[in-house]
Amino acid sequence: MNTFKYAIAYNKNVSHSVVIKDEITGILKKAGADFKSFDIDHMESGYDFVFVVGGDGTILKAARFYSKSSTPVFGVNLGRLGFLSQCTADDINDSITKILEGKYSVENRIMLEFGDYTALNDFVIKSSLSGRTSKFSLKINGKNVCDYLADGIIISTPTGSTAYGLSAGGPVIVPSLDVFVIVPICPHTLTARPLVVPDTEIITICANEDSEGYFFSADGQEFLQVNSEINVSKSNNKVKLALLNGSEFYTVLRDKLHWGISPAKLLN
Repeated sequence: MNTFKYAIAYNKNVSHSVVIKDEITGILKKAGADFKSFDIDHMESGYDFVFVVGGDGTILKAARFYSKSSTPVFGVNLGRLGFLSQCTADDINDSITKILEGKYSVENRIMLEFGDYTALNDFVIKSSLSGRTSKFSLKINGKNVCDYLADGIIISTPTGSTAYGLSAGGPVIVPSLDVFVIVPICPHTLTARPLVVPDTEIITICANEDSEGYFFSADGQEFLQVNSEINVSKSNNKVKLALLNGSEFYTVLRDKLHWGISPAKLLN
């Protein structure tokens, strides 16, 4: 008998999320499962497994929260790309049935940490003056590496390498690798390339003497202004993503990012 306590965290601001939440509720009731549902802004701990209904932003928020209790999260995508999700509205019944039967795996994903902030995807540091190119000094383990004249800096996990970092020219990193990626945004020199470093390194972004500070964001959701050094390291917590088909990262690349598919085929 399945003795798990399940939770459904949904984003009421995402279209159809309440309808999908109710559909999941019906499936869990029929199976006799112990569960509770709540809005993403009122999450609770104490569960063995969490269904998250919404887009990637919703999944990121839930993943950070439940990483503290090492609770697996399973994304039901209602957004555009859904890179972190394993399920869409069309295959909910089959997906949840498999989960209730224990036919899933759990993959650990590393996170970034800066003070009280964590990120599953990335930290982004930009000039406090909107639209202005600034000098960003990079140190690793306290040693000077280089100065970037750029619009900003992205520090990404492997999970986040397919997000903002990829759009800014960074590499795609397989999620199982224990590394971070440092990507300058629109750098003003051709020698400023993305840098891949071990996740054991301490990455420091130093303020320019003439700088008015930086704007800092975590997963594009939490923002603050910083007037001193930004020291980024690996979080002690890891996100546990529930996967139905194991770690099929390359399938996700092909199906959701259309990796290696010619433009002509995409138009057909």
